[in-house]
Amino acid sequence: MTQAISKDGTVIAYERSGKGPALILVDGALCSRAFGPMPKLAPLLAPRFNVYVYDRRGRGESGDTLPYSKEREVEDIAALIQEAGGSAFLVGLSSGGALALEAAASGLDIKKVAAYEPPYVAAGGQEGGTEHERQLKSLLAAGHRGGAVRYFMRSMVGVPAPFVIMMQLMPWIWRKMKAVAHTLPYDAAVMNEFKVPAGRLASIQIPTLLMHGSKTDVRLQRAARAVADAVPGAQHRILEGQTHNVAPTVLAPAVVEFFTADTASADVRR
Repeated sequence: MTQAISKDGTVIAYERSGKGPALILVDGALCSRAFGPMPKLAPLLAPRFNVYVYDRRGRGESGDTLPYSKEREVEDIAALIQEAGGSAFLVGLSSGGALALEAAASGLDIKKVAAYEPPYVAAGGQEGGTEHERQLKSLLAAGHRGGAVRYFMRSMVGVPAPFVIMMQLMPWIWRKMKAVAHTLPYDAAVMNEFKVPAGRLASIQIPTLLMHGSKTDVRLQRAARAVADAVPGAQHRILEGQTHNVAPTVLAPAVVEFFTADTASADVRR
């Protein structure tokens, strides 16, 4: 494990593997270097890239300087880019995709950015919006870390109740999610009330790829297309057979193809 120091002094823990241009992986909610899709995705990208996997602030071995703001998370990515030599590719999954896009809109030295299913699912703020963030903070303030995870799973993600119960019966998983429950409001803040920030996205001036699965929630499909429409020249790609829980073996080839090819605006169905 290595450390980068963000602008506000927060320690950001990361590890890297592979050779080639720098590529930073940005996790979604509850995930870290030790839990989630990135530990499986990184080895598939390492043959072509120098892959950086990090703990977002408040998770794993990274610090958590308060008060939180998404601007501080962008500064964390900026610190990692400096560690990587001054420029990098970015891949973000779920709310990590929204954070990666925000980093691109902030003008960091990012070569290309790819996002998988950033969950901008609110229509006019009527599907949660600020209420999600408020409810999460209320549960956490009362000490209900497990309640916050359940609320996230059931009310925000839409995981069926039996699956949430099953997760609670797997302590090695439930314990890891509860440990980072305090960061769930951070992801809610990143998500801009879960509405597509079209004006902000329009400022992105680097090659951008938006992806979603063919079997994922229709709201997530709609969101990915809306983001692609908002980013000038962005590509939109559908990964056949995939849901929000995308298989790394399917995602990796799409990422490699986009990052290694000359890009032009296109819709691609594979």
